[in-house]
Amino acid sequence: MRIGISCNRFGRGGGLERYALDVAGALAADPRDRVVVYAREFDEVPGMPVVEARRIGVRGWPGKWRDQLFSYRLQSQRGHCDVLISCNRVRGADIAICGGTHRGYLKARGTPARLSDRSLIRLESDFYAGAARVVAHSRLMRDELRELYGLGEDRIELLYPPVDTQRFGPVDRQARRALRERYGFADDEVVFLFPSSGHQRKGLGLLADYFERTALPVTLAVAGRPVGRRLPRMRELGYVADIENLYRAADFSILASDYEPFGLVGVESVLCGTPLVFADNIACLEVLDAQAAHAFSRSAPGSLAAAIEQAVARSRSDAARLHDPLAMLRYDPRLEPHAGRLRQLCERAIGVDRAEADS
Repeated sequence: MRIGISCNRFGRGGGLERYALDVAGALAADPRDRVVVYAREFDEVPGMPVVEARRIGVRGWPGKWRDQLFSYRLQSQRGHCDVLISCNRVRGADIAICGGTHRGYLKARGTPARLSDRSLIRLESDFYAGAARVVAHSRLMRDELRELYGLGEDRIELLYPPVDTQRFGPVDRQARRALRERYGFADDEVVFLFPSSGHQRKGLGLLADYFERTALPVTLAVAGRPVGRRLPRMRELGYVADIENLYRAADFSILASDYEPFGLVGVESVLCGTPLVFADNIACLEVLDAQAAHAFSRSAPGSLAAAIEQAVARSRSDAARLHDPLAMLRYDPRLEPHAGRLRQLCERAIGVDRAEADS
């Protein structure tokens, strides 16, 4: 079977970029299949899976209209695959991966739709309507597909995103102590890791307000894009390639996102033995045991402060670490079962197409 995978960028980025790379590698490992990847850009990274790379250029066009152009140019390339899994908004996909919806994003932020938003929503609606199956990465996404896009339950597959369980795992006390020394974390400070490339959406403003006022011995460790200003009790770590070691060194991971369709960093952190302080609208909390997270409400005054205070008390009692991380998850996070289910969906989509062609 020739399986096509469409994505904006094929490489070790975050979110759906990494998802496309991981899924492509798992599908390409089966000798029965050949994987064709369509993307705007291809990164050179160690361990890149053996795939047929087909670049679709959109440079030189305004950023707001590149999705439309990519979708248009992809149509002439479809003959290179039997079935298409798309991680970006395109027309003509057989399997549509939903890791977030634009209508849901605007609704969560209370933002009115502009002309470019309406154009993107039309493309997104066609993306979902034309697919044989839409894969929702959380119950939140499943609900948005039903309520905001009118999809029937029979066309939605709830399939939580996979995590590299070999890469993300706990270490013993001695190794963790060495990691804390490497990052300069003192024994008596409680470190809250904020992994982010989009600080505004991830809630840095809300967190900064708290860390500026508190008298607790806490540090907000920001990994990712530069903040651009100095904030009290904050330490910038920049982009970190081995983010798994930073999870292990921190006491908690923290996010206050206004819209988070899943939040893979939450599962990654928990697998490394590090619990969370997360806003209760972050969808990965669906799959985590209550012991793994201190949840707070972005809209309830004092809720964030209470969650952090509880976390600090838990850390001081030496009861914070998660010693059996996999037991904290309510789904199998391994890549192979996830890719196996996608392959089944692809085979079913081809069967549907053949039946329609024969009728």
